Amino acid sequence: MNNINTLIAQLCPDGVEFRELGDVCKINRGRVMSKEYIRDNSGNYPVYSSQTANDGILGKIKSYDYDGEFLTWTTDGANAGSIFYRKGKFSITNVCGLLEPEKKIISTKFLGYWLDIVAKNYVSAGMGNPKLMSNVMAKIAIPFPPLPIQQEIANILDMFTELDAELNAELEARRKQYEYYRNQLFFVNDEGLMINGVKAECKALSEIGEFIRGKRFVKNDITSDGIPCIHYGEMYTHYKIWASEAKSYLEPALAAKLRVAHTGDVIIVAAGETVEDIGNGVAWLGESDVVIHDACFAFSHNLNPKYVSYFLHTNLFRSQIKRYISSGKISSINASGLSKAIIPIPPPAEQERIVAILDKFDKLVNDISEGLPTEIEARRKQYEYYRGKLLDFKTLVH
Repeated sequence: MNNINTLIAQLCPDGVEFRELGDVCKINRGRVMSKEYIRDNSGNYPVYSSQTANDGILGKIKSYDYDGEFLTWTTDGANAGSIFYRKGKFSITNVCGLLEPEKKIISTKFLGYWLDIVAKNYVSAGMGNPKLMSNVMAKIAIPFPPLPIQQEIANILDMFTELDAELNAELEARRKQYEYYRNQLFFVNDEGLMINGVKAECKALSEIGEFIRGKRFVKNDITSDGIPCIHYGEMYTHYKIWASEAKSYLEPALAAKLRVAHTGDVIIVAAGETVEDIGNGVAWLGESDVVIHDACFAFSHNLNPKYVSYFLHTNLFRSQIKRYISSGKISSINASGLSKAIIPIPPPAEQERIVAILDKFDKLVNDISEGLPTEIEARRKQYEYYRGKLLDFKTLVH
C-alpha cells in the first residue's frame, strides 16, 4: 500500500480519468458450439462457456479462435456478469463475451479486478433471464491511473488470489485425504480383519439396534426456545457428524405428541431430493432427548455413537443402501432398507481409536471456528478489504 500511495502521489495526485470500456477495449462475442461439435472436434484447446464451474470450461477442441491475454465474461444466465482472466489459446461460445484491452494504456488484470467488482451491477434481469450484453458492457466507466499503478495493484491482488487458490487446493486435498482414510478405516478383509489387523464382527444394523421413525412437524412449528428438535432439512444444511445442541425448538405441548432420539442415538435422514442425500447421520450427544422429524430415524444401539455416524458417511454403507432407495421427485428409504446394511464392529477401544483419527480430519476440514475454511474466509475478507482500498480512485476534475 505504501508503494501505491507513493506512486499515486507522484503520478496522479489530482485524481484519475474515467473512460468507457468500449473506448479502450475490443469487444467480441463467441460462436455457437454444441456439445456434439465439441465431441466431434475433441482436442487440447479449451472452450469457455457461461458456466462458472471448472473455470468455465465446456470442453476442449483441436482448434482455437483466440491466442493471447484477454478477459471473458458470462453474458447470459444466473452467472451473468462473471469475469474471467484468460491467457493462451482458447475459444468461447455465444454466451461468452471477450474483452481485448489496449495493452499500452491498460493492464488486463487490473481491468479484470475492477470489472469483478462493478460488472454485476450492470446485469439486467429482463424476461427472467439475466443478461449483460456487449452494448451495456461497453458503457461501463473504467478508472485510468498510470500503467505502473495499474500493474502494481494487479500484482498485489494477484498475491491474494494465488493464496486463496493454494488454500482451496489444500482444503480439497484434505477432503480427499479425509474421505480416503474414512473409507479405509472401515475396510474389513475376507478374514474379518480391519486395516490395522484388529478383528471385527460384521453384523447387520438390525442385529445391533432398533430404528424408530420420527413424527411429522413443519417449519412453521419451529420456535426460538422450548424442546430441542431436528428437522430433516437441517440434516443437510447444519449438522455434521455429531451434535450436542439443537438448532431449533418446539412448543412443549406439540413436542409431547412426537418422537425423540435419546442421548447416544444416531439420527439418520431418510428422505431428500437426490439418492446421494439419503442416509446422512448425526450422533446425538446432547444431555436431553431431541424431537426428530418423520423423514428421520433414530437408531438406538450399543456402539460408540460417533463410530456409527462416521460409518454412515463411508462408501461401504452407501453402496449397501443404494439398492433400497426409492427415487422420484423425493428419494427415500425405509427402516427395512437401512437395517440390512452390514457394519464392521471392532472392540470398543478400536472404535474409539478410529473416531479419534477421523475427529482430527473432520475438525481440520469442517470446523467453522478452526481449520482451513476459517483461514480461507479470513483471507477473502482481507482480499476484499484491500481490493476496495486499492481500487478507490479520486476522479480527475478538468
